[in-house]
Amino acid sequence: MPFWVEVILRIVLFLAGGYLAGWTVMSAIRSFVLPRGDNVALTRFVFRRMSTVYRLMAKRTKTYAEQDRIMALFAPVTLLLLPVIWLFLILIGYTMMFYALGEGTLYESFKISGSSLYTLGFFTVDSVAPNGMALFATILEFTESTIGLGLIAIVISYLPTMYAAFSARETLVTLLEIRANSPPSAVDLILRAHRIRGFDSLDELWAAWEVWFAQIEESHTSLFALNLFRSPQPDRSWITAAGAVMDGAALMHAAVNVPRNAQSQLCIRAGYVALRHIADFFRIPYNANPNYTDFISITREEFEEALDQLAANGVPLKADRDQAWKDFTGWRVNYDTVLLALCELVMAPYAPWSSDRGLQRSVFKIMK
Repeated sequence: MPFWVEVILRIVLFLAGGYLAGWTVMSAIRSFVLPRGDNVALTRFVFRRMSTVYRLMAKRTKTYAEQDRIMALFAPVTLLLLPVIWLFLILIGYTMMFYALGEGTLYESFKISGSSLYTLGFFTVDSVAPNGMALFATILEFTESTIGLGLIAIVISYLPTMYAAFSARETLVTLLEIRANSPPSAVDLILRAHRIRGFDSLDELWAAWEVWFAQIEESHTSLFALNLFRSPQPDRSWITAAGAVMDGAALMHAAVNVPRNAQSQLCIRAGYVALRHIADFFRIPYNANPNYTDFISITREEFEEALDQLAANGVPLKADRDQAWKDFTGWRVNYDTVLLALCELVMAPYAPWSSDRGLQRSVFKIMK
């Protein structure tokens, strides 16, 4: 092979290895360090492939409890797999660069890269015959060691932050069971408030969930894996809880004969804005400017059944049910699409008016 051809090939190999290592490091930074939602191609690829594997295993189960146990491992295992993939890609990238500099055979370049990345120090550029590129190879050793330590530090610092956000999310989800039963239901939420403390007690709930929605918008886009972490109890889910609260607020505003409450409306708006931003991160399409006449997954018959149940338990309702339906659809249309899509994304447990719609319906046959 002519000398100039070999030089060009080594330059190309070095640049390709440098690009692979740099691209991997930037993927890690954008996934774990950047304080905003960034849909990274490598992270997305890994989670999609692992999702396919876990969903195939879940489909072979006979009960929902078995399915939930399998899917509960999906996010943690995939999250811990990511650093392994990052380190492997960096290992390959630096192996290419060491080999391009002429540091021994391909196998020796691989050993130098691995020893540097994992800070083992058992094999260095000094272990092979020195050449004119020894200085550059030594610099590569130092940079690769720094990257290896940096990635480990990122993972160590990331996990406590994520679990703190997870704990904050689950507190209100757990408390909702007291008010709205399990699985959570908008009708049960209203009935329990009516029986125990009166509708004025709901003001504090709307205010608390307005803050909660703001928090999950930030945490579930910057810490994307949180969306896929399942609740400690198999019948709970952050997304079905969110749907029950928004539906409860929408029913209160649309159908229950109580004074107009701005807090409940702010809660609904905070909810659908948060879910839309999470949907944007996962590239879920939706109509940003819907009309109340647009399709929603709740039928008029289901709405009437809910009102009949409320009326049978003494809840004062507005006389004009047609207007109540229009008002309810006017709120529900803002979050119907994203709510159902996110339920499907996280394979949420059964809950009325959210995860029991559309694609989820067949999944929950095994629960009944």
